[in-house]
Amino acid sequence: MSQGIVEELREIVGDRFVLSRPQELLVYNSDGLPGYRKQPSLGVFPGTREEVIAVVRLLAREKLSYVPRGAGTGLSGGALAEGVVLLGLHRLTRVVSIDVENRRATVEPGVVNLRLNRTVAPHGLLYAPDPSSEAACTIGGNVAENAGGPHCLKYGVTLNHILAVEAILPSGEIIQLGDREGESGGLDLLGAFIGSEGCFGVALEITVRLLRKPPAVRTILADFLSVENAAKVTSAIVASGIVPAALEFMDGPTIRVVEDSIYAAGYPRDAEAILLIELDGLEAGVERDLEIVHSVCASGGARNVRVARDDAERMKLWQGRKKAFGAMGRLSPHLVVQDAVIPRTKLPEILARIHSISARHNVIVCNVFHAGDGNLHPNISYNADDPAEAERVHLAMREIMAACVDAGGSITGEHGVGLDKLDYMHLIFSESTLATMCDLRKVFDPDKRANPGKVVPVHSCREWLATPAARK
Repeated sequence: MSQGIVEELREIVGDRFVLSRPQELLVYNSDGLPGYRKQPSLGVFPGTREEVIAVVRLLAREKLSYVPRGAGTGLSGGALAEGVVLLGLHRLTRVVSIDVENRRATVEPGVVNLRLNRTVAPHGLLYAPDPSSEAACTIGGNVAENAGGPHCLKYGVTLNHILAVEAILPSGEIIQLGDREGESGGLDLLGAFIGSEGCFGVALEITVRLLRKPPAVRTILADFLSVENAAKVTSAIVASGIVPAALEFMDGPTIRVVEDSIYAAGYPRDAEAILLIELDGLEAGVERDLEIVHSVCASGGARNVRVARDDAERMKLWQGRKKAFGAMGRLSPHLVVQDAVIPRTKLPEILARIHSISARHNVIVCNVFHAGDGNLHPNISYNADDPAEAERVHLAMREIMAACVDAGGSITGEHGVGLDKLDYMHLIFSESTLATMCDLRKVFDPDKRANPGKVVPVHSCREWLATPAARK
């Protein structure tokens, strides 16, 4: 990249917000999944909508590739920019408007998820998607990954809570997707944009749907001496006709890691599994559901079933769950997390297979996940600087992913594809389907400059399939 272009970028965003020295860019060479490290050639950090537009249009003029990045909390290597421009959006932090009467808010992409909830809470409102990284992750990043969280079981993922997005395409053209009133005609381009992992463009403003805070909430902790029993109870709760706001699973190794950390939540250390169950709604309905859940857990082998006495205890129980990934830093310097989704009824079988796979490859697996919708998060702690151990982890992860697909599952529920799952896409999609994804991407980004090399394997794109190399 010429020095002239760098100077133009400095004129747009200011000297402080263009980073070019390798040591300055080092902190941006990974995301929340440190196994992938890619060094950007330049970091540009606009602070206003107008600056984003000017930067994207300059990059379009010069035909330069870029990777949008929010807080860098992603777990798929999706926001890494190897040798291209990193477009950081974390400075765009305005809550543009809050419409209490119509229960919606418009925000810039750098607004942190938890900050949005704290901002609307005094109005008796909430923004439902709550990734475990909610204290750091941004709404723009949530849109890019179609993020979920524990409460997506009842309330749905990001897609279900976005009314409209104003975006700038890689070409520099500004488009409006969706409608703030929630009723847009035509093709669902908003649905295509959400979860596109920055490959279709950059969000400038996002209008979200807000919900009224439920009047009653109960948080239940059920502990088990058997992983299998806890897994079976997960399905039994939903089969009883109850849809909890959240239904989370943690196995014994995870429990003990959390209890040894600063995030200790008072989980029983000798349990082999716990279920963290949250019910919300009207008081009478919650009390009725609480009785049913207690009965299902007890008859399914729960040793103890207790209800949080107050908000302080409730928040402590949730802290242990949401900080579990961070607590695993005590085990090894590196961590890899998977994100497969399987039918709830397959949980006992798949958890047993994960245990067998981890033993065979001599790796440490901790299971903490959204049990209610079967969204698994097997965590393997390891030392990436040990080639033999890294290879064992790689083999174990491939076997776990294949087992989940064989069980009728999918390769990702909320973390996205990024770099991490590129090699797994062929397990669930045909070549023609992957090629169609490439065609759709080409509509938004004909020059393939936005987050290049992510989401869809390049060998599945029609441009590559038409080459002599592909026909050999």
